[in-house]
Amino acid sequence: MNTAEMIVYALNKMEVKYIFGIPGGAIEDLNIAIYNNDKLTPIVTKHEQGAAFMADGYARVSGELGVCCATSGPGASNLITGLASAHADSIPVLALTGQVATSVFGKGALQESGAEGVNMVSIFRTFTKYSGMLINEQRIHYMLQKAIRAAMSGPSGPAHLNLPINMMKKEVADQGVCCLKTNIRMFDEEGIKKAAQKLLTAKHPVIVAGWGVSLSRGAYELLELAKLLQIPVATSPKGKGCFPEHHELSLGVLGFAGNPEAKQYIIEEQVDVMLAVGTSFNEMMTSGWDDKLIPEFMIHIDINPASIGKNYCASLGLEGDARMTLKELCKSVMDVRSKIGLRSDSRLVQIVADIKRKAAASEELVAPTSGFYHPRNLVEDIQKSCPDDTIFFADMGCIMAWAIRYMKFDIPYCFYMGMGFGSMGYAVAAPVGAKLATMVERFDRPARPNRPVVTMVGDGSFQMNGFEVATAVNYNIPVVWVVFNNAMLGMVYHGRRLFKNPIPDGLTPYFKRVDFAQVAEGLGARGIRVEKPGEITPAFMEDVLATGRPTVIDVLIDEQAVPPIHARIKTVDKLS
Repeated sequence: MNTAEMIVYALNKMEVKYIFGIPGGAIEDLNIAIYNNDKLTPIVTKHEQGAAFMADGYARVSGELGVCCATSGPGASNLITGLASAHADSIPVLALTGQVATSVFGKGALQESGAEGVNMVSIFRTFTKYSGMLINEQRIHYMLQKAIRAAMSGPSGPAHLNLPINMMKKEVADQGVCCLKTNIRMFDEEGIKKAAQKLLTAKHPVIVAGWGVSLSRGAYELLELAKLLQIPVATSPKGKGCFPEHHELSLGVLGFAGNPEAKQYIIEEQVDVMLAVGTSFNEMMTSGWDDKLIPEFMIHIDINPASIGKNYCASLGLEGDARMTLKELCKSVMDVRSKIGLRSDSRLVQIVADIKRKAAASEELVAPTSGFYHPRNLVEDIQKSCPDDTIFFADMGCIMAWAIRYMKFDIPYCFYMGMGFGSMGYAVAAPVGAKLATMVERFDRPARPNRPVVTMVGDGSFQMNGFEVATAVNYNIPVVWVVFNNAMLGMVYHGRRLFKNPIPDGLTPYFKRVDFAQVAEGLGARGIRVEKPGEITPAFMEDVLATGRPTVIDVLIDEQAVPPIHARIKTVDKLS
Protein backbone atom coordinates (compact mmCIF):
# COMPACT_ATOMS: atom_id res chain seq x y z
CA MET A 1 0.00 0.00 0.00
CA ASN A 2 1.08 3.64 -0.32
CA THR A 3 1.40 5.99 2.64
CA ALA A 4 -2.06 7.50 2.12
CA GLU A 5 -3.58 4.02 2.27
CA MET A 6 -1.47 3.25 5.32
CA ILE A 7 -2.94 6.28 7.10
CA VAL A 8 -6.50 5.18 6.35
CA TYR A 9 -5.64 1.64 7.44
CA ALA A 10 -4.33 2.99 10.75
CA LEU A 11 -7.54 4.98 11.27
CA ASN A 12 -9.49 1.77 10.67
CA LYS A 13 -7.42 0.09 13.38
CA MET A 14 -8.37 2.93 15.74
CA GLU A 15 -12.04 2.34 14.81
CA VAL A 16 -12.35 5.87 13.45
CA LYS A 17 -15.67 6.07 11.58
CA TYR A 18 -15.66 9.64 10.19
CA ILE A 19 -13.18 12.12 8.77
CA PHE A 20 -14.26 15.77 8.49
CA GLY A 21 -12.74 18.08 5.92
CA ILE A 22 -12.65 19.75 2.53
CA PRO A 23 -10.88 18.23 -0.52
CA GLY A 24 -8.09 19.86 -2.48
CA GLY A 25 -5.29 19.04 -4.88
CA ALA A 26 -2.67 18.38 -2.21
CA ILE A 27 -4.70 15.66 -0.49
CA GLU A 28 -6.15 13.84 -3.49
CA ASP A 29 -4.14 10.72 -2.65
CA LEU A 30 -5.75 10.68 0.79
CA ASN A 31 -9.12 11.16 -0.94
CA ILE A 32 -8.48 8.13 -3.19
CA ALA A 33 -7.53 6.01 -0.18
CA ILE A 34 -10.75 7.04 1.60
CA TYR A 35 -12.78 6.29 -1.55
CA ASN A 36 -11.35 2.77 -1.70
CA ASN A 37 -12.07 2.12 1.99
CA ASP A 38 -15.52 1.06 3.17
CA LYS A 39 -14.96 1.69 6.89
CA LEU A 40 -14.24 5.43 6.88
CA THR A 41 -17.00 7.90 5.98
CA PRO A 42 -15.97 11.37 4.78
CA ILE A 43 -18.03 14.37 5.90
CA VAL A 44 -17.34 17.31 3.59
CA THR A 45 -17.86 20.56 5.47
CA LYS A 46 -18.35 24.12 4.25
CA HIS A 47 -15.22 25.50 5.92
CA GLU A 48 -12.14 23.87 7.41
CA GLN A 49 -12.81 25.52 10.76
CA GLY A 50 -16.15 23.70 10.78
CA ALA A 51 -14.31 20.44 10.07
CA ALA A 52 -12.03 20.92 13.09
CA PHE A 53 -14.98 21.84 15.30
CA MET A 54 -16.93 18.78 14.12
CA ALA A 55 -13.97 16.49 14.85
CA ASP A 56 -13.79 18.11 18.29
CA GLY A 57 -17.54 17.60 18.89
CA TYR A 58 -17.27 13.97 17.83
CA ALA A 59 -14.31 13.34 20.14
CA ARG A 60 -15.84 15.31 23.03
CA VAL A 61 -19.01 13.23 23.08
CA SER A 62 -17.57 9.84 22.11
CA GLY A 63 -14.33 10.03 24.08
CA GLU A 64 -12.59 8.67 20.98
CA LEU A 65 -10.26 10.19 18.37
CA GLY A 66 -11.75 12.83 16.08
CA VAL A 67 -10.11 13.30 12.66
CA CYS A 68 -10.15 16.23 10.24
CA CYS A 69 -8.29 16.97 7.02
CA ALA A 70 -7.51 19.92 4.77
CA THR A 71 -5.46 20.75 1.74
CA SER A 72 -2.23 22.75 1.89
CA GLY A 73 -1.80 26.48 2.56
CA PRO A 74 -5.08 28.24 3.41
CA GLY A 75 -6.89 24.94 3.81
CA ALA A 76 -4.53 24.02 6.62
CA SER A 77 -4.49 27.48 8.18
CA ASN A 78 -8.29 27.49 8.32
CA LEU A 79 -8.07 24.59 10.80
CA ILE A 80 -6.13 26.70 13.30
CA THR A 81 -8.96 28.09 15.44
CA GLY A 82 -10.65 24.68 15.66
CA LEU A 83 -7.47 22.92 16.72
CA ALA A 84 -6.56 25.69 19.16
CA SER A 85 -9.99 25.18 20.76
CA ALA A 86 -9.37 21.43 21.01
CA HIS A 87 -5.96 22.12 22.55
CA ALA A 88 -7.40 24.46 25.18
CA ASP A 89 -10.00 21.85 26.18
CA SER A 90 -7.74 18.75 25.87
CA ILE A 91 -9.77 17.11 23.08
CA PRO A 92 -8.09 14.32 21.04
CA VAL A 93 -8.17 15.43 17.39
CA LEU A 94 -5.86 14.33 14.57
CA ALA A 95 -5.45 16.84 11.75
CA LEU A 96 -4.12 15.65 8.37
CA THR A 97 -3.02 18.41 6.01
CA GLY A 98 -1.74 18.27 2.45
CA GLN A 99 1.51 19.77 1.22
CA VAL A 100 3.15 20.42 -2.15
CA ALA A 101 5.82 17.98 -3.31
CA THR A 102 9.12 18.21 -1.44
CA SER A 103 10.93 18.57 -4.80
CA VAL A 104 9.46 22.08 -5.30
CA PHE A 105 9.95 23.45 -1.78
CA GLY A 106 11.06 27.07 -1.91
CA LYS A 107 10.19 27.58 -5.59
CA GLY A 108 6.89 29.35 -5.03
CA ALA A 109 4.49 26.49 -5.66
CA LEU A 110 0.81 27.34 -5.24
CA GLN A 111 -0.28 27.04 -1.59
CA GLU A 112 3.15 25.87 -0.43
CA SER A 113 3.39 25.86 3.35
CA GLY A 114 6.63 24.02 3.94
CA ALA A 115 9.83 24.84 5.75
CA GLU A 116 10.88 27.52 3.23
CA GLY A 117 7.54 29.33 3.07
CA VAL A 118 4.70 29.73 5.54
CA ASN A 119 5.89 26.96 7.83
CA MET A 120 2.63 25.22 8.70
CA VAL A 121 4.28 22.53 10.80
CA SER A 122 5.90 25.12 13.04
CA ILE A 123 2.68 27.13 13.29
CA PHE A 124 0.72 24.04 14.36
CA ARG A 125 3.30 23.15 17.01
CA THR A 126 2.16 26.06 19.15
CA PHE A 127 -1.32 24.58 19.71
CA THR A 128 -0.92 20.82 19.21
CA LYS A 129 0.79 18.12 21.24
CA TYR A 130 2.66 16.96 18.14
CA SER A 131 3.15 18.42 14.66
CA GLY A 132 5.35 16.80 12.05
CA MET A 133 5.92 16.58 8.29
CA LEU A 134 6.40 13.26 6.52
CA ILE A 135 9.71 13.54 4.64
CA ASN A 136 10.45 9.81 4.28
CA GLU A 137 7.85 7.17 3.59
CA GLN A 138 9.57 4.72 5.92
CA ARG A 139 8.73 7.01 8.84
CA ILE A 140 4.96 6.87 8.30
CA HIS A 141 4.48 4.06 10.86
CA TYR A 142 6.47 5.90 13.52
CA MET A 143 4.85 9.28 12.91
CA LEU A 144 1.31 7.88 12.86
CA GLN A 145 1.84 6.06 16.12
CA LYS A 146 3.42 9.11 17.73
CA ALA A 147 0.64 11.46 16.60
CA ILE A 148 -2.21 9.17 17.69
CA ARG A 149 -0.57 8.33 21.00
CA ALA A 150 0.04 12.03 21.69
CA ALA A 151 -3.59 12.88 20.90
CA MET A 152 -5.08 10.11 23.02
CA SER A 153 -2.80 9.98 26.06
CA GLY A 154 -3.33 12.23 29.05
CA PRO A 155 -3.63 15.09 29.01
CA SER A 156 -5.16 14.49 25.58
CA GLY A 157 -5.18 17.06 22.78
CA PRO A 158 -4.78 17.63 19.04
CA ALA A 159 -1.94 16.31 16.86
CA HIS A 160 -1.00 17.20 13.28
CA LEU A 161 0.61 15.43 10.32
CA ASN A 162 1.65 17.38 7.21
CA LEU A 163 1.71 15.18 4.10
CA PRO A 164 3.57 16.22 0.90
CA ILE A 165 2.00 14.97 -2.33
CA ASN A 166 4.97 12.86 -3.38
CA MET A 167 5.26 11.24 0.06
CA MET A 168 1.64 10.07 -0.01
CA LYS A 169 2.27 8.23 -3.29
CA LYS A 170 5.26 6.25 -1.96
CA GLU A 171 4.77 2.54 -1.40
CA VAL A 172 5.41 1.19 2.08
CA ALA A 173 5.46 -2.29 3.52
CA ASP A 174 2.70 -3.28 5.94
CA GLN A 175 4.69 -3.39 9.17
CA GLY A 176 1.61 -3.98 11.28
CA VAL A 177 0.86 -0.44 12.42
CA CYS A 178 0.30 -0.44 16.16
CA CYS A 179 -2.04 2.42 17.06
CA LEU A 180 -3.30 1.01 20.35
CA LYS A 181 -4.51 3.69 22.75
CA THR A 182 -2.51 3.16 25.93
CA ASN A 183 -5.30 4.37 28.26
CA ILE A 184 -2.96 4.35 31.26
CA ARG A 185 -4.75 5.62 34.38
CA MET A 186 -2.19 6.49 37.03
CA PHE A 187 -2.77 7.43 40.63
CA ASP A 188 -0.64 8.30 43.67
CA GLU A 189 -1.32 5.57 46.25
CA GLU A 190 0.52 7.16 49.17
CA GLY A 191 -0.84 10.61 48.43
CA ILE A 192 -4.39 9.24 48.31
CA LYS A 193 -4.03 7.83 51.84
CA LYS A 194 -2.95 11.24 53.13
CA ALA A 195 -5.82 12.92 51.29
CA ALA A 196 -8.37 10.50 52.78
CA GLN A 197 -7.21 11.20 56.32
CA LYS A 198 -7.29 14.95 55.77
CA LEU A 199 -10.78 14.91 54.26
CA LEU A 200 -12.17 12.72 57.06
CA THR A 201 -10.96 15.12 59.76
CA ALA A 202 -11.93 18.36 57.98
CA LYS A 203 -14.48 20.67 59.62
CA HIS A 204 -15.68 22.63 56.59
CA PRO A 205 -14.48 20.82 53.45
CA VAL A 206 -15.53 21.22 49.82
CA ILE A 207 -14.90 19.49 46.51
CA VAL A 208 -14.31 21.64 43.43
CA ALA A 209 -14.65 19.56 40.25
CA GLY A 210 -13.40 20.73 36.88
CA TRP A 211 -13.43 19.72 33.23
CA GLY A 212 -10.88 16.98 33.96
CA VAL A 213 -13.60 14.95 35.73
CA SER A 214 -15.66 14.92 32.53
CA LEU A 215 -12.63 14.16 30.35
CA SER A 216 -11.80 11.10 32.46
CA ARG A 217 -15.46 10.06 32.64
CA GLY A 218 -15.20 10.24 36.44
CA ALA A 219 -18.64 11.68 37.30
CA TYR A 220 -19.95 8.57 39.06
CA GLU A 221 -16.80 8.21 41.16
CA LEU A 222 -17.12 11.88 42.12
CA LEU A 223 -20.71 11.33 43.25
CA GLU A 224 -19.71 8.25 45.24
CA LEU A 225 -16.96 10.14 47.07
CA ALA A 226 -19.21 13.12 47.86
CA LYS A 227 -21.87 10.81 49.31
CA LEU A 228 -19.29 8.84 51.31
CA LEU A 229 -17.87 11.98 52.90
CA GLN A 230 -21.06 14.08 52.82
CA ILE A 231 -19.00 16.90 51.30
CA PRO A 232 -20.60 19.66 49.17
CA VAL A 233 -19.49 19.87 45.53
CA ALA A 234 -19.07 22.88 43.26
CA THR A 235 -18.01 22.63 39.62
CA SER A 236 -16.09 24.94 37.34
CA PRO A 237 -18.15 26.52 34.53
CA LYS A 238 -16.60 24.12 32.01
CA GLY A 239 -17.13 21.17 34.36
CA LYS A 240 -20.85 21.93 34.75
CA GLY A 241 -22.88 18.74 34.84
CA CYS A 242 -20.19 16.38 36.14
CA PHE A 243 -22.05 16.42 39.47
CA PRO A 244 -25.89 16.21 39.60
CA GLU A 245 -27.06 19.77 40.17
CA HIS A 246 -30.30 18.89 41.98
CA HIS A 247 -28.40 16.75 44.52
CA GLU A 248 -28.54 17.93 48.13
CA LEU A 249 -24.74 18.31 48.15
CA SER A 250 -24.56 20.34 44.95
CA LEU A 251 -23.45 23.96 45.19
CA GLY A 252 -23.74 24.51 41.44
CA VAL A 253 -21.14 26.40 39.44
CA LEU A 254 -18.34 28.48 40.94
CA GLY A 255 -17.10 31.51 39.03
CA PHE A 256 -18.37 32.96 35.75
CA ALA A 257 -22.20 33.20 35.77
CA GLY A 258 -22.05 30.87 38.75
CA ASN A 259 -24.49 30.08 41.52
CA PRO A 260 -24.64 32.25 44.66
CA GLU A 261 -24.63 29.06 46.75
CA ALA A 262 -21.12 28.13 45.58
CA LYS A 263 -19.75 31.59 46.34
CA GLN A 264 -21.48 31.71 49.73
CA TYR A 265 -20.20 28.32 50.90
CA ILE A 266 -16.65 28.49 49.54
CA ILE A 267 -15.72 32.15 49.91
CA GLU A 268 -17.81 33.32 52.84
CA GLU A 269 -17.96 30.17 54.99
CA GLN A 270 -14.17 29.75 55.41
CA VAL A 271 -13.41 26.35 53.90
CA ASP A 272 -10.61 24.52 55.73
CA VAL A 273 -9.94 21.67 53.25
CA MET A 274 -10.57 21.86 49.51
CA LEU A 275 -10.32 18.87 47.18
CA ALA A 276 -9.78 20.24 43.67
CA VAL A 277 -10.19 17.64 40.91
CA GLY A 278 -9.28 18.23 37.27
CA THR A 279 -9.17 22.02 37.37
CA SER A 280 -6.34 24.49 36.87
CA PHE A 281 -8.20 27.34 38.64
CA ASN A 282 -8.41 29.53 35.56
CA GLU A 283 -9.74 33.07 35.41
CA MET A 284 -13.35 32.12 34.64
CA MET A 285 -13.71 29.84 37.66
CA THR A 286 -11.89 32.02 40.16
CA SER A 287 -13.28 35.45 39.15
CA GLY A 288 -9.78 36.63 38.33
CA TRP A 289 -7.92 34.48 40.89
CA ASP A 290 -9.72 35.77 43.96
CA ASP A 291 -7.52 35.23 47.05
CA LYS A 292 -10.63 34.50 49.11
CA LEU A 293 -10.84 31.11 47.40
CA ILE A 294 -7.64 29.88 49.06
CA PRO A 295 -8.44 27.31 51.81
CA GLU A 296 -6.33 26.37 54.79
CA PHE A 297 -5.39 23.09 53.07
CA MET A 298 -5.59 22.36 49.33
CA ILE A 299 -5.57 18.84 47.84
CA HIS A 300 -5.11 19.17 44.08
CA ILE A 301 -5.65 16.25 41.66
CA ASP A 302 -4.72 16.60 37.99
CA ILE A 303 -3.34 14.42 35.22
CA ASN A 304 -1.10 17.30 34.17
CA PRO A 305 1.53 18.04 36.85
CA ALA A 306 1.97 21.55 35.43
CA SER A 307 -1.60 22.38 36.53
CA ILE A 308 -1.08 21.35 40.15
CA GLY A 309 -0.43 24.42 42.26
CA LYS A 310 -0.16 26.61 39.15
CA ASN A 311 -2.52 29.34 40.32
CA TYR A 312 -3.12 28.45 43.97
CA CYS A 313 -0.55 26.75 46.19
CA ALA A 314 -1.36 23.07 46.74
CA SER A 315 -0.73 21.60 50.18
CA LEU A 316 -0.94 18.10 48.71
CA GLY A 317 -0.62 17.45 44.97
CA LEU A 318 -1.80 14.18 43.44
CA GLU A 319 -0.73 13.60 39.85
CA GLY A 320 -3.01 11.15 38.08
CA ASP A 321 -6.19 10.39 36.20
CA ALA A 322 -9.23 11.97 37.87
CA ARG A 323 -11.51 8.94 37.62
CA MET A 324 -8.99 6.44 38.92
CA THR A 325 -7.81 8.76 41.70
CA LEU A 326 -11.40 9.38 42.84
CA LYS A 327 -12.10 5.64 42.74
CA GLU A 328 -9.04 4.85 44.86
CA LEU A 329 -9.84 7.74 47.19
CA CYS A 330 -13.26 6.19 47.86
CA LYS A 331 -11.56 2.92 48.83
CA SER A 332 -9.07 4.70 51.07
CA VAL A 333 -11.81 6.72 52.80
CA MET A 334 -13.72 3.54 53.64
CA ASP A 335 -10.54 1.89 54.86
CA VAL A 336 -9.47 4.79 57.09
CA ARG A 337 -13.01 5.27 58.40
CA SER A 338 -13.27 1.63 59.44
CA LYS A 339 -9.93 1.82 61.26
CA ILE A 340 -10.63 4.95 63.27
CA GLY A 341 -14.38 4.39 63.70
CA LEU A 342 -15.61 7.63 62.13
CA ARG A 343 -19.25 7.95 61.12
CA SER A 344 -20.65 10.05 58.30
CA ASP A 345 -21.82 13.51 59.32
CA SER A 346 -24.84 15.15 57.68
CA ARG A 347 -24.08 18.56 59.24
CA LEU A 348 -22.87 20.03 55.94
CA VAL A 349 -26.00 18.89 54.11
CA GLN A 350 -28.04 21.12 56.41
CA ILE A 351 -25.68 24.06 55.86
CA VAL A 352 -26.04 23.68 52.08
CA ALA A 353 -29.82 23.41 52.38
CA ASP A 354 -29.95 26.66 54.38
CA ILE A 355 -27.78 28.46 51.81
CA LYS A 356 -29.98 27.21 48.97
CA ARG A 357 -33.14 28.38 50.76
CA LYS A 358 -31.75 31.89 51.16
CA ALA A 359 -30.59 32.00 47.54
CA ALA A 360 -34.00 30.85 46.28
CA ALA A 361 -35.78 33.47 48.39
CA SER A 362 -33.70 36.26 46.85
CA GLU A 363 -34.07 35.03 43.26
CA GLU A 364 -36.18 37.38 41.19
CA LEU A 365 -38.60 36.34 38.49
CA VAL A 366 -38.04 37.97 35.11
CA ALA A 367 -40.30 39.26 32.39
CA PRO A 368 -39.31 40.48 28.92
CA THR A 369 -39.40 44.22 28.35
CA SER A 370 -39.86 44.03 24.58
CA GLY A 371 -42.52 41.36 24.14
CA PHE A 372 -39.88 38.87 22.95
CA TYR A 373 -38.49 35.85 24.83
CA HIS A 374 -36.37 36.61 27.89
CA PRO A 375 -33.14 34.56 27.44
CA ARG A 376 -33.35 33.11 30.95
CA ASN A 377 -36.88 31.84 30.30
CA LEU A 378 -35.77 30.55 26.93
CA VAL A 379 -32.92 28.36 28.23
CA GLU A 380 -35.20 27.02 30.97
CA ASP A 381 -37.98 26.28 28.48
CA ILE A 382 -35.54 24.56 26.10
CA GLN A 383 -34.32 22.23 28.81
CA LYS A 384 -37.80 21.49 30.19
CA SER A 385 -39.07 20.74 26.68
CA CYS A 386 -36.33 18.28 25.65
CA PRO A 387 -35.83 14.66 26.76
CA ASP A 388 -33.64 14.15 29.84
CA ASP A 389 -30.83 12.54 27.85
CA THR A 390 -30.51 15.42 25.36
CA ILE A 391 -26.96 16.55 24.61
CA PHE A 392 -26.77 20.34 24.82
CA PHE A 393 -24.15 22.70 23.42
CA ALA A 394 -23.87 26.39 24.28
CA ASP A 395 -21.87 28.88 22.25
CA MET A 396 -19.75 31.75 23.54
CA GLY A 397 -21.27 34.98 24.75
CA CYS A 398 -24.44 35.73 26.65
CA ILE A 399 -25.92 32.29 25.94
CA MET A 400 -23.06 30.64 27.77
CA ALA A 401 -23.84 32.80 30.82
CA TRP A 402 -27.60 32.16 30.75
CA ALA A 403 -27.06 28.39 30.33
CA ILE A 404 -24.44 28.10 33.08
CA ARG A 405 -26.62 29.96 35.56
CA TYR A 406 -30.11 28.66 34.84
CA MET A 407 -29.87 25.21 33.28
CA LYS A 408 -29.44 22.30 35.70
CA PHE A 409 -28.06 18.91 34.70
CA ASP A 410 -28.30 15.65 36.62
CA ILE A 411 -27.04 13.35 33.85
CA PRO A 412 -23.28 13.70 33.24
CA TYR A 413 -21.63 14.37 29.88
CA CYS A 414 -24.62 16.11 28.33
CA PHE A 415 -23.56 19.78 28.37
CA TYR A 416 -20.63 21.12 26.34
CA MET A 417 -18.99 24.47 25.62
CA GLY A 418 -15.75 25.31 23.79
CA MET A 419 -14.86 27.50 26.75
CA GLY A 420 -11.13 26.96 26.94
CA PHE A 421 -10.35 29.02 23.83
CA GLY A 422 -13.72 30.76 23.74
CA SER A 423 -14.32 30.69 19.98
CA MET A 424 -17.60 32.04 18.67
CA GLY A 425 -19.23 29.63 16.25
CA TYR A 426 -17.91 26.52 17.99
CA ALA A 427 -21.38 25.34 19.00
CA VAL A 428 -22.68 25.83 15.45
CA ALA A 429 -20.43 23.14 13.95
CA ALA A 430 -19.34 20.88 16.83
CA PRO A 431 -22.84 19.44 17.44
CA VAL A 432 -22.81 17.91 13.94
CA GLY A 433 -19.85 15.75 14.99
CA ALA A 434 -21.49 15.12 18.35
CA LYS A 435 -24.65 13.80 16.72
CA LEU A 436 -22.59 11.40 14.61
CA ALA A 437 -20.92 10.18 17.82
CA THR A 438 -24.32 9.09 19.16
CA MET A 439 -24.75 6.84 16.12
CA VAL A 440 -21.54 4.87 16.62
CA GLU A 441 -21.58 1.60 18.53
CA ARG A 442 -18.57 0.74 20.70
CA PHE A 443 -17.66 -2.45 22.50
CA ASP A 444 -18.50 -0.82 25.84
CA ARG A 445 -21.66 1.05 24.87
CA PRO A 446 -24.46 0.79 22.30
CA ALA A 447 -25.25 3.36 19.66
CA ARG A 448 -27.99 5.83 20.63
CA PRO A 449 -29.05 7.39 17.32
CA ASN A 450 -32.28 8.76 18.80
CA ARG A 451 -30.50 10.80 21.44
CA PRO A 452 -31.23 14.47 20.61
CA VAL A 453 -28.48 17.04 20.10
CA VAL A 454 -29.66 20.61 20.67
CA THR A 455 -27.37 23.61 20.45
CA MET A 456 -27.94 27.18 21.61
CA VAL A 457 -26.11 29.85 19.62
CA GLY A 458 -26.21 33.61 19.30
CA ASP A 459 -27.05 35.30 16.03
CA GLY A 460 -23.49 36.66 15.85
CA SER A 461 -22.01 33.18 16.23
CA PHE A 462 -24.47 31.66 13.78
CA GLN A 463 -23.45 34.14 11.10
CA MET A 464 -19.85 32.95 11.47
CA ASN A 465 -20.40 29.21 10.91
CA GLY A 466 -24.08 28.90 9.99
CA PHE A 467 -23.45 27.34 6.59
CA GLU A 468 -22.48 24.14 8.39
CA VAL A 469 -26.24 23.61 8.63
CA ALA A 470 -25.92 22.67 4.95
CA THR A 471 -23.36 20.03 5.94
CA ALA A 472 -25.92 18.49 8.29
CA VAL A 473 -28.49 18.63 5.49
CA ASN A 474 -26.14 16.93 3.02
CA TYR A 475 -25.68 13.95 5.34
CA ASN A 476 -29.11 14.01 7.04
CA ILE A 477 -27.69 14.68 10.51
CA PRO A 478 -30.64 15.89 12.62
CA VAL A 479 -29.12 18.57 14.84
CA VAL A 480 -31.39 21.28 16.29
CA TRP A 481 -30.00 24.83 16.40
CA VAL A 482 -31.75 27.38 18.62
CA VAL A 483 -30.64 30.85 17.52
CA PHE A 484 -30.93 33.62 20.11
CA ASN A 485 -31.79 36.48 17.76
CA ASN A 486 -31.31 39.98 19.17
CA ALA A 487 -29.53 41.59 16.20
CA MET A 488 -26.36 42.29 18.15
CA LEU A 489 -23.23 40.89 19.73
CA GLY A 490 -24.85 40.75 23.15
CA MET A 491 -21.77 40.14 25.29
CA VAL A 492 -20.06 43.16 23.75
CA TYR A 493 -23.16 45.35 24.01
CA HIS A 494 -23.94 44.57 27.65
CA GLY A 495 -20.32 44.28 28.72
CA ARG A 496 -19.51 47.79 27.51
CA ARG A 497 -22.36 49.22 29.54
CA LEU A 498 -21.48 47.35 32.74
CA PHE A 499 -17.89 48.60 33.00
CA LYS A 500 -17.10 51.14 35.68
CA ASN A 501 -16.28 53.52 32.84
CA PRO A 502 -18.70 52.56 30.02
CA ILE A 503 -17.10 51.94 26.63
CA PRO A 504 -18.45 53.73 23.53
CA ASP A 505 -19.61 51.81 20.45
CA GLY A 506 -16.78 52.51 18.03
CA LEU A 507 -16.86 49.03 16.52
CA THR A 508 -20.62 48.76 16.81
CA PRO A 509 -22.16 45.55 18.21
CA TYR A 510 -25.43 46.02 16.26
CA PHE A 511 -26.46 44.68 12.89
CA LYS A 512 -29.69 44.31 10.91
CA ARG A 513 -31.90 41.49 12.12
CA VAL A 514 -31.62 38.32 10.04
CA ASP A 515 -34.44 35.85 9.43
CA PHE A 516 -32.56 32.66 10.23
CA ALA A 517 -35.62 30.49 9.59
CA GLN A 518 -35.53 31.58 5.96
CA VAL A 519 -31.77 31.06 5.84
CA ALA A 520 -32.27 27.53 7.14
CA GLU A 521 -34.91 26.78 4.52
CA GLY A 522 -32.55 28.07 1.84
CA LEU A 523 -29.90 25.64 3.08
CA GLY A 524 -32.35 22.73 2.94
CA ALA A 525 -33.10 22.52 6.66
CA ARG A 526 -36.34 23.10 8.47
CA GLY A 527 -36.69 26.69 9.67
CA ILE A 528 -39.06 27.84 12.43
CA ARG A 529 -39.42 31.38 13.72
CA VAL A 530 -40.52 32.00 17.32
CA GLU A 531 -41.62 35.55 18.10
CA LYS A 532 -43.54 35.19 21.37
CA PRO A 533 -42.51 34.03 24.86
CA GLY A 534 -43.69 30.60 25.92
CA GLU A 535 -43.81 29.03 22.45
CA ILE A 536 -41.04 26.54 23.27
CA THR A 537 -42.99 23.71 24.93
CA PRO A 538 -42.62 19.91 25.20
CA ALA A 539 -45.18 19.50 22.38
CA PHE A 540 -43.27 21.98 20.22
CA MET A 541 -39.93 20.18 20.73
CA GLU A 542 -41.53 16.78 20.30
CA ASP A 543 -42.69 17.86 16.84
CA VAL A 544 -39.22 19.25 15.99
CA LEU A 545 -37.41 16.08 17.05
CA ALA A 546 -39.95 13.73 15.46
CA THR A 547 -39.22 15.04 11.97
CA GLY A 548 -35.64 13.78 12.15
CA ARG A 549 -34.44 16.77 10.09
CA PRO A 550 -31.75 19.38 10.73
CA THR A 551 -33.79 22.25 12.18
CA VAL A 552 -33.06 25.89 12.96
CA ILE A 553 -35.34 27.55 15.53
CA ASP A 554 -34.97 31.32 15.19
CA VAL A 555 -36.08 32.91 18.48
CA LEU A 556 -36.48 36.66 18.88
CA ILE A 557 -35.15 37.54 22.33
CA ASP A 558 -35.27 40.58 24.57
CA GLU A 559 -32.14 42.51 23.64
CA GLN A 560 -32.20 44.51 26.88
CA ALA A 561 -32.05 41.45 29.16
CA VAL A 562 -28.72 41.78 31.00
CA PRO A 563 -26.90 38.42 31.28
CA PRO A 564 -25.31 37.30 34.58
CA ILE A 565 -21.82 38.51 33.62
CA HIS A 566 -21.30 41.11 36.35
CA ALA A 567 -18.52 39.14 38.06
CA ARG A 568 -16.70 38.80 34.74
CA ILE A 569 -16.86 42.56 34.15
CA LYS A 570 -15.49 43.20 37.66
CA THR A 571 -12.66 40.80 36.89
CA VAL A 572 -11.76 42.59 33.66
CA ASP A 573 -11.92 45.94 35.46
CA LYS A 574 -9.68 44.56 38.20
CA LEU A 575 -7.11 43.06 35.83
CA SER A 576 -7.04 45.98 33.38
